[in-house]
Amino acid sequence: MAALMKIRTIFVFTHESIGLGEDGPTHQSVEHTASLRLIPGLEVWRPCDSKESLIAWSAAIERHAPSCLLFSRQNLPFQTRTAEATRNITRGGYVLSEAGGKPSAVIIATGSEVQLAMGAQKVLAEQGIAVRVVSMPSTSVFDRQDAAYRASVLPKGVRRIAVEAGVTDIWRKYVGLEGAVLGIDRFGESAPAGDLFKYFGFTVDNLVAQVKSVL
Repeated sequence: MAALMKIRTIFVFTHESIGLGEDGPTHQSVEHTASLRLIPGLEVWRPCDSKESLIAWSAAIERHAPSCLLFSRQNLPFQTRTAEATRNITRGGYVLSEAGGKPSAVIIATGSEVQLAMGAQKVLAEQGIAVRVVSMPSTSVFDRQDAAYRASVLPKGVRRIAVEAGVTDIWRKYVGLEGAVLGIDRFGESAPAGDLFKYFGFTVDNLVAQVKSVL
């Protein structure tokens, strides 16, 4: 109703994805993020750290329509950014970390999975594979950007891998038929968060393998 009536309401969701832990799959919202993104007129933000959270909160306050802020239960590391990258957070998706040369692939990540993307980038760089990391806290905001900007973030002809601890379908439009999505298309399990992420393959090693599989 808030989206239909364009009411400026800020919905704050916490404990998102499988990271809730021991409370079981009924409390692990693997489908909620994707469901919220499908509601017309609703802006959904899934920040990866305090800087993205601040920008998302500001955008929600300034917007004359509802917004959702989705937060992890886990403590997430602060990501170092250039001034340009910080400015581009407002565009929904941006280059968080450059490959250091022409990228062989692009990893698109949100929320708690951004740290996995950064870890995978480091491992791949040590193996001579240059990978760009794109943080996309808001898909709808990114989709509204002009074509030139979107192409500068996700260049044509470069393989893409998306990673998010939720259902995978929404990411297919970004990675295409030749890309890959590391996600979860089933409900979770009841266990400590760290064990769950390992069990479902949300690890740096598995993401590295996913990147290599599309090259």
